[in-house]
Amino acid sequence: MTLLGYQIPNFTYPDIAPDDLFPTVTAQAVEAEDAGFDTVLVMDHFYQLPILGEPDEPMIECYTLLSALAQHTSRVRLSALVTGNTYRNPTLLAKTVTALDVVSGGRAQLGIGAGWFELEHDALGFEFGTFTDRFEKLEEALQIILPMLRGERPTVDGRRYRVADAINSPAPLGRIPVMIGGGGERKTLRMVAQYADESNLICGRDEIGRKLDALAGHCEALGRDRSEITVSLQTTACVAPTHEEAVREFEAYLQRNPRAQVRSASTIVGSPDEVAARYADLLAAGVDGVTVNAPANGHVPGRVTLLGETLSAVVGR
Repeated sequence: MTLLGYQIPNFTYPDIAPDDLFPTVTAQAVEAEDAGFDTVLVMDHFYQLPILGEPDEPMIECYTLLSALAQHTSRVRLSALVTGNTYRNPTLLAKTVTALDVVSGGRAQLGIGAGWFELEHDALGFEFGTFTDRFEKLEEALQIILPMLRGERPTVDGRRYRVADAINSPAPLGRIPVMIGGGGERKTLRMVAQYADESNLICGRDEIGRKLDALAGHCEALGRDRSEITVSLQTTACVAPTHEEAVREFEAYLQRNPRAQVRSASTIVGSPDEVAARYADLLAAGVDGVTVNAPANGHVPGRVTLLGETLSAVVGR
């Protein structure tokens, strides 16, 4: 379960040469592990998202990157936040996540969602379909992927996918936890209640209570113990030793990325004490943990360490 996750959402760093890109990413993962984060996550996208930059900015393929980071870390769980189900056949995804588990010594997590970035689908030839199409695909995919991860050989003759006695060998080294991303109260949270170990919400603080109530309702309807599910909240932060430094680094990021939609209203910016207070307030709203990214200054040596040390105290790690 993710109580404190560090997500790396961007690979566009000032004054970083191409051959220094992976070492810069690796340094963040290592700092995250050493500073108390329990999970390191990367986005499963091929184009950068509008909220963070331009579509032609660098994006490293998710599972190749996670497998490489596995060789530089030893304790953190490794996950997508989250895999777009539309990008891979479910049997391929089951094999891919299992391979990550094997090469990481049992540290893989399956983070998955229905997929949403239409531009990426259209440009790269992935079928996008309707909202209903994508959610029907996700549920059918879970009925294939989860049995494969649990040592079964599923046969499914569905509307979206067909598999026959699907074998997954070698098996995962242990039970791979499943996190479903998104906050849709009718479809997404029902699938969390039915299939997942964790819900990763993207919503405002004032919406958390309603999301938790919806999840509890689905659990009750399905006969699931709500306490079995961890709920984490996706957030963005920019922390520095002083408030002034944090604001300066965040404003420099916005100047470098004029079209980025990450703004102060949705980003927690400040000194360690200020950031800790904001996260304590979020946890008080009822979530179990947080995932946090730091696109403004995560590449700066020491900033992920500061963020992890600050938040570890808040979540009680």
